[in-house]
Amino acid sequence: MATADDSRPGAGGPQSPPVGGILWSLAGEIRSVLALSSAMTMQVAHPAVGAGVDRHSVFRTDPWGRGERSLRSVQLWVYGGERAAAEGRRLRALHRVVRGVDEHGRPYRALDPACYLWVHATGYPVYLHAQRVLGRRPFTRAEERRLYEEWLRVGRVLGIDDRDLPPTVEDFWPYYRAVLAHDLEATPVARELTAPDAALPPPDRGPRPLRLVLRAAWPLLLPRLTRLRAFLTVGLMPPDARRAIGLPWSPEQERALRRFGRAVRVLVPLLPERLRYLPLAREARRTQRTQRTQRLRVARA
Repeated sequence: MATADDSRPGAGGPQSPPVGGILWSLAGEIRSVLALSSAMTMQVAHPAVGAGVDRHSVFRTDPWGRGERSLRSVQLWVYGGERAAAEGRRLRALHRVVRGVDEHGRPYRALDPACYLWVHATGYPVYLHAQRVLGRRPFTRAEERRLYEEWLRVGRVLGIDDRDLPPTVEDFWPYYRAVLAHDLEATPVARELTAPDAALPPPDRGPRPLRLVLRAAWPLLLPRLTRLRAFLTVGLMPPDARRAIGLPWSPEQERALRRFGRAVRVLVPLLPERLRYLPLAREARRTQRTQRTQRLRVARA
């Protein structure tokens, strides 16, 4: 495979997913946030990625800050416009120094195409599975194809070479199944992210009164929160990835997940926009509405 370019986003420059496209609707909504940990766990189940996160990430010492930065980064890929390319360059610069030896004694480098491509690739099947569980209906074949085409654009924003990106959905699935069959395993970080009793400090950001309340109630909240996180992480992961990593999942858990999905499908559309969408998505949606209104006024003038 070609080597990932450390300095440029790709020939001709990257283009963000289209305004009003499928990712435009998905990426900034809180339902996608619920599935983020599933994609992250699939990523770190790759031994090289897991070793890099284990030794170079602050997800243990600063989990809330790490999560906030990850969410902002994902939002910039989709809603950032010209800032998307800058975020892609920032991520490549950040990962340029991430290298070492994995649990099996094999050297790795974060920007090796096999690693960097897999981190990007996990988003597509997770979006599809989360839509089946949490969305109004599964995507049609045509929508799956459009979503993949948009996800290719995200790959280019991240600086992945076109020679490394599976160019079509038909090319993606054999690549995906090969990674599941030959590369994924229950790495230490994957086990940690799916542990129902994982350690997690109280939130250290947000309004001070809320932080004080959460800190006081944390001994009671923590067990419930970590169990819910583990449940959603495993449940919103595509079943074939779940099996490849060796994560247990019972029929009872599947029924509970379906009940949770039905509740989400009813409640989330009722939320006001400020609660339903993340800040960058809200900003982008407001800008889109303003521009549409201005175009209509010009057309009527």
